[in-house]
Amino acid sequence: MNASLPDPTQTVAPTPAIDDQAQRLIAAVNDAMATPTHYRDETPVPAIGNALPVPQPGRPPMSQRATDASALMLSAGLASLPLGAAATGILWASGNADPVVIAVICAAPTTLVLALSRLMKRTRETVQAAPPVIHQHYSGTVVQDQRTVNTTTRGVWAHTRNQLPK
Repeated sequence: MNASLPDPTQTVAPTPAIDDQAQRLIAAVNDAMATPTHYRDETPVPAIGNALPVPQPGRPPMSQRATDASALMLSAGLASLPLGAAATGILWASGNADPVVIAVICAAPTTLVLALSRLMKRTRETVQAAPPVIHQHYSGTVVQDQRTVNTTTRGVWAHTRNQLPK
């Protein structure tokens, strides 16, 4: 046999220093496995300070546009209740309920509110889109200079030459 390779049939006595290190490593791994890797803090959150958000009573926070639309829908719904009650009373008193008449009576308030809201929206958009009126008052000589710039771009490097009128 080759003298440089150890004989696998022979048993080698363990070195005490390496055996102690292996035992310490195995003990550390077992200790790490037994220790929990997470923690849940069960203490109550303070009432003042960096507390978590709590749902507040009332309407949830919305944009101004959503708030306006919500108020419009609520008021339209509330306004249709007396009209619906009046229509029900009239139909009950007359003794006959025609589906077309019921549809016209019930759809009229909603259609009116929608038409008015659309009209108000278009009016607001028209006012906002209108150019502002500018009043300029001058005293003395006023010179208006209106120039036209002719631009020519030519070449591989796109050199632009602006020529102003003389």
